[in-house]
Amino acid sequence: MMQRENPVEEAFHIRKLEISDKEKGFIELLRQLTVCDSVSDEKFNERFEEIGKYGDDHRICVIEDVRSGKIVATGSVFIEKKFVRNCGKAGHIEDVVVDSSARGLQLGKRIVEYLADHAHSMGCYKVILDCTEENRPFYEKCGFKKKEIQMVKYFV
Repeated sequence: MMQRENPVEEAFHIRKLEISDKEKGFIELLRQLTVCDSVSDEKFNERFEEIGKYGDDHRICVIEDVRSGKIVATGSVFIEKKFVRNCGKAGHIEDVVVDSSARGLQLGKRIVEYLADHAHSMGCYKVILDCTEENRPFYEKCGFKKKEIQMVKYFV
């Protein structure tokens, strides 16, 4: 007898960002995370193509609700090539967000695991991210631990 997939896994498909995802609410989802002005189709396509040139060194993943066709979660990881650690690589996770209507379904955990697994498969010796203190327990459940502090300098 064939074993059925988890109903949540059946309803929510994780995959790489596709150019058509702009029409599936990708930009609106990012607005739930941070400032994200409207992006024209032309600018979206240009940025999508630019990111694509980095190949596996910059991966944006999404989770699509297959019932509604909407993007309900996303995150990205980029691979930094370093001289330290024997010319090692470090993964940087960014822009993780789950739609407010889909929280509590472990989708954020699936995104973070997907991104961390990708960094590991690319030969990274570590993967790092920045988060708010309120999100710290979530990332600790995903296997991350607090290390030092974050600093930022904005130019806009």
